[in-house]
Amino acid sequence: MSALIIVHEIGHFLVARKFGIRVDEFGLGLPPLAKKLFTWKDTLFTLNWLPFGGFVKIFGENPSTPSEAGVGAPTESVGADSFQSKNRCIQASVLFAGVVGNFLFAWLLISLGFMTGLPAPDSLALPLENPRIIITTVLPDSPAAEAGLKSGDAIISLSRGDIYSELSPEGLSEFIANSLEPLSFVIERGEAVSTKTIIPEANIIADRPAVGISMDIIGIIKLPPHKALWYGLKTTSELTVLTGKAIWTFIFQAFGGRADLSSLTGPVGIVGMVGDARELGFSYLLTFTALISIHLAIINLLPFPALDGGRLLFVGIEAITRRSISPSIFNLVNMVGFALLIFFMILITIQDIRNIF
Repeated sequence: MSALIIVHEIGHFLVARKFGIRVDEFGLGLPPLAKKLFTWKDTLFTLNWLPFGGFVKIFGENPSTPSEAGVGAPTESVGADSFQSKNRCIQASVLFAGVVGNFLFAWLLISLGFMTGLPAPDSLALPLENPRIIITTVLPDSPAAEAGLKSGDAIISLSRGDIYSELSPEGLSEFIANSLEPLSFVIERGEAVSTKTIIPEANIIADRPAVGISMDIIGIIKLPPHKALWYGLKTTSELTVLTGKAIWTFIFQAFGGRADLSSLTGPVGIVGMVGDARELGFSYLLTFTALISIHLAIINLLPFPALDGGRLLFVGIEAITRRSISPSIFNLVNMVGFALLIFFMILITIQDIRNIF
């Protein structure tokens, strides 16, 4: 997670420097300051005590009021190397650069996955190696979840006594639907093989017993570099669109009181998910990291104060009205937004800890 935030901040840093904006500090981790590392291109690189992501301190990014600057002192908006002195297009480019950085990083990871061998469904119409039936979703509190099944598990066999199911997603679903007695799932996770005994329940989906999983045929796609880059871009773009739609749907449901807040995961929960992905193999870890990078990019685009999207909204308002927003209003709105984000993250972290224990 920290690496993804640092990639995001590198995007801001590079574009700000490209347009001649001064960057006073690039911090690895969050304050308090632990050590000054070095200075490069007039930017101080620092190491901080809290090991969560990083930050860039762009000169003039937060406008100062005359009272903050001091009587007779120039405000940060004055000066050719200040963020506030640049036109709106340049300001928007600097703010949007972090999102682009996360998208490019996801594209790199997925392309690397295609070069080394990436798990993918047979619906992509690309040659698959070692196609297998993989569990793609496990419903919370379902018999499958209680038995310990996880997304990414491969189903080696499914039996009821001496009767074995056909090994296809359709055949397995039909076999489960015709069973009310215990079923034996032989599961492969990474290099470990285990047997899970699960009893289907009739109240999970309508009109048929189920254990609470969805499945697909997943194999390994391995491509030469030029094709890997093209399909990496195509896949990253499709995942970005799908993720954006899912996040906006969740937000609309939240405003309507219909969202399941228990499905949200914060930094603590993500650490556990990274461990699960690593257990499945390096290619799964690449894909998972790329998905988190895409999520980070889209969330930062939300028009909420203290996020890049909120700052872009301010820039857009100023471009339309041709007037600068009052620094006191700007700073107050961002401070309130930042406080709400911290409060929200604390709630999600508490939920993550409860889920662990």
